[in-house]
Amino acid sequence: MTRITVINPNTSVELTDAIALAAREVSGAGVTVRGVHPVDGVPSVESHAEEAIAAVGVLAQVREHQADTDAYVVACFGDTGVQAAREVATCPVVGMTEAALQTACLIAHRFVVVTLPARTVAHSDRVVRALGLEHRCSVVAVDVPVADLVGGSTHLLDAFTDAARTAMASDGAEAVVLGCAGLADLVGPLSEALGIPVVDGVAAAVGIATGLVAMGLNTSRANTFAAVELP
Repeated sequence: MTRITVINPNTSVELTDAIALAAREVSGAGVTVRGVHPVDGVPSVESHAEEAIAAVGVLAQVREHQADTDAYVVACFGDTGVQAAREVATCPVVGMTEAALQTACLIAHRFVVVTLPARTVAHSDRVVRALGLEHRCSVVAVDVPVADLVGGSTHLLDAFTDAARTAMASDGAEAVVLGCAGLADLVGPLSEALGIPVVDGVAAAVGIATGLVAMGLNTSRANTFAAVELP
């Protein structure tokens, strides 16, 4: 049995439950998924200050669930706290942003991240540039708060469709990466509307995390992610 712990870095119970449900729907036989979130922190991660606070919560969740986790998925676009979590965790840590972007690379030459709200574009750009993908990936935003995802995201279909179509026309995007956790219910409708593949980062991360465990691979401790002990 492979045990995946999906960490939602914000404190929203509703979003955590929705993210965990979406993760379970794509997990295979022999995989269990648990969704967790910090008890204290921020209700959403939409600024650099909120991201810093949320990263501390991610580390706390990693430390709390070490004994019964085979891999972690961090479900926040921008991969909040992922690098630090890799130093602390005893098993693989997969960020949904990196997972989504790497997955998109396998199915399209050029692609677009459609994120929300507008002020988080820099968070997505950071990961795109860290992976050296700025020549293949553009980032656009639908300017609504993360709180609008509570209860589902299909009401944003028209806005996401318009944003993606603009990128298809201007940048030659051949696939879409959904730039926030909690957007899984947009995958099917958006792909149908656009006629191109749509990648959900949580689903991509669960698949990659499961594969790493199956292959017996863990974070290298040689240098960059050498283990650290926290007080």
